[in-house]
Amino acid sequence: MKTKTLGYTDLELSIIGFGAWAIGGGGEWGWGPQDDRDSLAAIQEALDLGINWIDTAASYGHGRSEEVAGKAIKGRRDQVLIATKCGIVWDDEKNNFFRLKGWSIRKECEDSLRRLGVEVIDLYQVHINSPDEDIEESWTEVARLIEEGKVRYGGVSNWTVDQLRRVQEIHPVASLQPVYNMFDRGIEDEHLAYCASNDIGVIVYSPMVSGLLTGKFTKEMVAALPGDDFRATNNPHFQEPALSVNLEFVEQLRPLAERSNRSLPELAVAWALHRSEITAAIVGARRPGQIKQTTPAAAWDLNEEDLAEIEGLLLEREASLNAAGA
Repeated sequence: MKTKTLGYTDLELSIIGFGAWAIGGGGEWGWGPQDDRDSLAAIQEALDLGINWIDTAASYGHGRSEEVAGKAIKGRRDQVLIATKCGIVWDDEKNNFFRLKGWSIRKECEDSLRRLGVEVIDLYQVHINSPDEDIEESWTEVARLIEEGKVRYGGVSNWTVDQLRRVQEIHPVASLQPVYNMFDRGIEDEHLAYCASNDIGVIVYSPMVSGLLTGKFTKEMVAALPGDDFRATNNPHFQEPALSVNLEFVEQLRPLAERSNRSLPELAVAWALHRSEITAAIVGARRPGQIKQTTPAAAWDLNEEDLAEIEGLLLEREASLNAAGA
């Protein structure tokens, strides 16, 4: 598995990381019912395939994802880098809300260390950029946790370039974690250039658009998603009229993958990795066998002709979305 250095750090990440969002199960922003035995087997398989880091968060299943990840790395800690997140907390009814106060960040870190069963978190990321007025306070606390040895490096997720600039003088940002895929390309406008010029690593999430680019979905399958799967209600790419346009786009991609003897998941991940500014992509798996479908993407460098063809199909998709009023 190819590796790249994360920003200014000494962390060498496999360019595909294991995404532990879905293994948190259902609930607000969740993925529906999940079997922990499948989760453990999926993580072990990923590590056996050469993936050397897990990306999780306290909010994934209200601590469940971290607990499962902690069980999976027992006896293998020296082989695995752990990235987790703070800033999304929940009340007694498990309703999520955002909080970036320093005292909360510290408590969340202590709770994550306990759930993961580790003494230090390799990459601790502020999960969200709200409330905006508290981002300096949250980052100051992350810097303190680094000084104390509870955290090796600090990163952020879903932040704007302006917010990155505001905290850089407090402590250097090691990484940014934004959404990036064929449908969500906002970071190309400003984020990638800023991160490259400031030695900030970029680890992207949702390269397969939460599974939509795998080619496995039909309208019937989307309609049958459980109510506690966020894609059923909170992901616009899965809602009509965009869904029909997106499914047609996926079918147009299929011949491109097939002529290279590759799968659609491989194509989606390889595309997400094609920019030199990007360090790695987070790929989720819920059961053994899934991660094997995407790890070969680490060895696939899309050529200019492939990229141009995909760009043309994306322009056609955009026209179809506009025509459909999506």
